[in-house]
Amino acid sequence: MDQRAASDQVVKTEILNRIALRPCLLSRMTLGFAAGALTVLTFPPLSILLLVPVAYSALFVGLRDLSFGRAFLVGWAFGLGQFGFGISWIAESFYVEAERFGAMAIPAVAGLSAGLAIFPAIAAALFAEIARRGAMGSLLACLLFATSWTVAEWLRGHVLTGFPWNLAGYALVDYAAPRQPAAWVGSYGLSFLTVFVAALPGAAVMASGRQRLTVSLMALAGIATMWAVGTLRLQSDAQQPPGVDLRIVQGNIPQEEKWAPENREATFARYLELSTQPGDFDVLLWPETAFPGFLDEDTEARDRIAAALPDGRVLLTGVPDRVPSEDGTRYFNTVQAFGATGRILTGYAKHHLVPFGEYVPFRGWSPIERLTAGLGDFTPGPGPRTLALPGVPLVALAICYEIIFPSHVVDDLFRPDWIFNATNDAWFGTSIGPEQHLASARMRAVEEGLPIVRAANTGISAIIDANGDLVARLGNGETGVIDAALPSAHPSTLYARFGDWALLALIFTTWAVGLAAGLVGTHRCNKRTRTEKKSCW
Repeated sequence: MDQRAASDQVVKTEILNRIALRPCLLSRMTLGFAAGALTVLTFPPLSILLLVPVAYSALFVGLRDLSFGRAFLVGWAFGLGQFGFGISWIAESFYVEAERFGAMAIPAVAGLSAGLAIFPAIAAALFAEIARRGAMGSLLACLLFATSWTVAEWLRGHVLTGFPWNLAGYALVDYAAPRQPAAWVGSYGLSFLTVFVAALPGAAVMASGRQRLTVSLMALAGIATMWAVGTLRLQSDAQQPPGVDLRIVQGNIPQEEKWAPENREATFARYLELSTQPGDFDVLLWPETAFPGFLDEDTEARDRIAAALPDGRVLLTGVPDRVPSEDGTRYFNTVQAFGATGRILTGYAKHHLVPFGEYVPFRGWSPIERLTAGLGDFTPGPGPRTLALPGVPLVALAICYEIIFPSHVVDDLFRPDWIFNATNDAWFGTSIGPEQHLASARMRAVEEGLPIVRAANTGISAIIDANGDLVARLGNGETGVIDAALPSAHPSTLYARFGDWALLALIFTTWAVGLAAGLVGTHRCNKRTRTEKKSCW
C-alpha cells in the first residue's frame, strides 16, 4: 500500500508540475487584449510611438511555448482589443438615424471587431506553430513574427473586398522620416519593418548574455536605418510645382440634415457662397455628394455653378448619378467635372464600394438594410482612372473609402500628377475615425509619390504633399475654404511601379529561411524542450 501511495503521489506531483509549466491561457489572452488596445494609442490622432514596441513585444512574448490553437486565441484577443477600440467610431454612423439603426451600433462594432480579430489570430497561430517546431534564434523569431503579421494584414486588405484600416505601419504616419520607406515597400512593407523592430525589445527581454546585447543593438540599428533612409528621401528633389491654384470647400453639413429635401437649397447655396469668396483659383473642389441630387439632370443648378466659375476654371464635385438600363436604373457614386459653361466635362464612378453603406452583400439572403439613404444599391465603376481636364494636371480620383487601399488608387497605365480624394466623414462625427481616414490618405501620398488633395464635407479637408506632410487642413466641424497651390510630385516610386510583389517575395523568402533553420537545427534544443514541444527562442 505504501508503494502504491508513493506511486500515486509521484503521478499527482507530475500532473501538478505539468499544469504549472503550461502557460495560463486566460492570462495570455488578457495580456493580448490589453496589448491590442494599446495599439489604438499608436495611431493618429495620438501617435504615441513608444507604445509600439510595448504592444507588439507583449504579443511576441505572450506567444512563447503556445500550441497552434492557444496562440490563435491569444492573437484573437489581441485583435479584439485592437479593433474593438480602434473602429469604435463606426457606431457613430448607426446613430445618424438612431430610430432605425441605433440598436445595432454596439452589436455591429462587436461583431465586426470579432471578425477582423481573426487576422491577428492567424498571424499569431502561424508564427507560434513555426517557432515551436523549429530551432531558431531571437532575430529569426522576430523576422517570422513580422512576416506572419504582414501576411495577415495583407489578407485583411484583400479578403471579402478587404479592410486595410489601421495597418501597423500607420503608427509612423505622423513622423516624417520613418514613414518614407513606404515609397519602396508600401504600407504593408512598412508594417513588416515596424513589427520586426517593435518585437526586438521583447526578444531582448527573453534573451540572455551576449544574445541580449545583439538583439538590443539590432533594434537600435533598425530604428536608425529607417530614419536614415527616410531622411534621404525627404532631401531628394521633387518635380517642379505645376503652378495650379486650388480652392477646397468644406461646407460642414451635418449628415442628418444633408439629404432632407427642405435643406437642399440651403446646402447648395452654402457651397456656392463659399466658392465665390474673394481669391483666385484654377480648380474648385467640393466633397463627396456635395450636391444632394442628380446634378446632370438639373439645368438650373448647373447654370448657377457656371456663374460661380470664372472662365477657364474647373469644378470637381462629388454627386450621385443614375443611368437607365434594361435591368432597371443603376446608381453610381461619382465625381463629375464641370467647366465654366456648366457642361459636364468628364467623370469618375467609385469602384470600391462600402459594404452595407453603398450596397448590401448577398442581397436577398441578408436581412440587413443599407445605412445610407437611396433608391437602391450603388453599382461599382470600372476601376482607377486618370482624368485629363483643360488647364489642369492629370488627376486620379478616389472617393472616400477607396483611399484606404494601397496600390488600388492609381491607374498603372496612365500615371497622374495628383490625386483628388472626395469624401464625406460626417457619418462619424467628431470621433477618431476622420483622423484615421486622413492617415490612410497620407500613406497613399508617400507610396505613390503624389500629392493628395482631400475635400471632406465636415472635415478633415487637407492638402498633402508627396512626402505625406500636411500642407494645409481644415479641422473636423469647421466651415470654410482652403486656398493653396498644388504641391509637386516625385518621380514614380518603386512601390508605384511594382506594388506588393517585392513584399510578397520578401515574405516567402523569410518563411523559407525560417523553415530551413528549423529543419537543419541551427540552434539545438535540449531533450526536455523537444519533448515538451517548446520553442527554442
